[in-house]
Amino acid sequence: MKHIRQLSNVIIEDLEKKMIFIGGPRQVGKTTLAKSLTTNEAYLNWDFSNDRQKILKNEIPTHYKILVLDEIHKYKNWRSLVKGYFDKYHDKFKIVVTGSARLDHFRKGGDSLMGRYHYYRLHPFTLSELSFLKEKRTIIDLLNFGGFPEPLLELSQRKLKRWHNERIYRVINDDVRDLTNIKEISQIELLATILPSKVGSPLSFKSIAEDLQVAPRTVESWIGILDNLYYSYRIAPYGPPKIRAVKKENKLYMWDWSSVEEIGPRFENMVASHLLKYCHYLEDYHGEKMELRFLRDTDKREIDFVVIKNKKPIFAVECKTGEKELSPWINYFRLRTPIPLFFQVHLGTKDFGVAETGRAMPFEKFVTDYLKVD
Repeated sequence: MKHIRQLSNVIIEDLEKKMIFIGGPRQVGKTTLAKSLTTNEAYLNWDFSNDRQKILKNEIPTHYKILVLDEIHKYKNWRSLVKGYFDKYHDKFKIVVTGSARLDHFRKGGDSLMGRYHYYRLHPFTLSELSFLKEKRTIIDLLNFGGFPEPLLELSQRKLKRWHNERIYRVINDDVRDLTNIKEISQIELLATILPSKVGSPLSFKSIAEDLQVAPRTVESWIGILDNLYYSYRIAPYGPPKIRAVKKENKLYMWDWSSVEEIGPRFENMVASHLLKYCHYLEDYHGEKMELRFLRDTDKREIDFVVIKNKKPIFAVECKTGEKELSPWINYFRLRTPIPLFFQVHLGTKDFGVAETGRAMPFEKFVTDYLKVD
């Protein structure tokens, strides 16, 4: 069977011994990926009433190669349920659990699943995965329509706007309602529409709280929920000892970068998502401890991203939409931090400099040369 995502091979490998949990945003392709692993699978979705009754009555089909349980984390006792399935049936069939929420977050409590599963985070399509699509797509298509399969295949601005509205509605009215006790649903929906305009800038809970007329701590809690539902994500600052780095500010990005209106922040978000996907793969499959951070000092000198592996920085990335000269902050931080390589990525074709002192290069080439996974 033709693999449809980069994770296909490693998931098939790990399924031989353990359950596989696949977390990721709504409509990113988790179910399609799970069903592509074999032509002989049973699929049960907790959101479907008939499937839910089968699960509750323990009417589980056992004559398939793979059992796919979708959105099962919305069931209060899901951990005990899948633990029981695995312990009883792991010799008969393999188990894949998918969900549009952080399964590593909502797994807390109940029977421990430790040692019985591997957890993978499925990201939107990135440059290295465009070859998996039947239709030819370019970096500009990816920038403008995002990496979610439906809008990327359609390439229609009208359909993209409708898709944005429908996705926000589903995240808020299905996932937030199902997984939390929050009653201010309309305000969280408003927050979800505000967040894309905050991409790339220091995140201010106070400013957003004034817009929503709630407390800053409430905004922080709500954004945490949206992070857990793969709607947004935040990165923390990197603070090496020889500079006066900011320590409390965070930057926020969207899993769907096509929701960001301005091209500069949208490109930065797309780069962030490629780097986060790289970090998650090295964590989920290779077991490395990865971090994606940004670098800014108290005088507002900044480099957009620093990738850290096992507590050591391995490279930094600055984003520019045009083919510009190297940012002066690259040399400034090169002399004051242990970061070994600096890149300035752009949407053009120019490639100059060396990574040890600062290299400007097309983002596509950077992905090909430096974000390889195996």
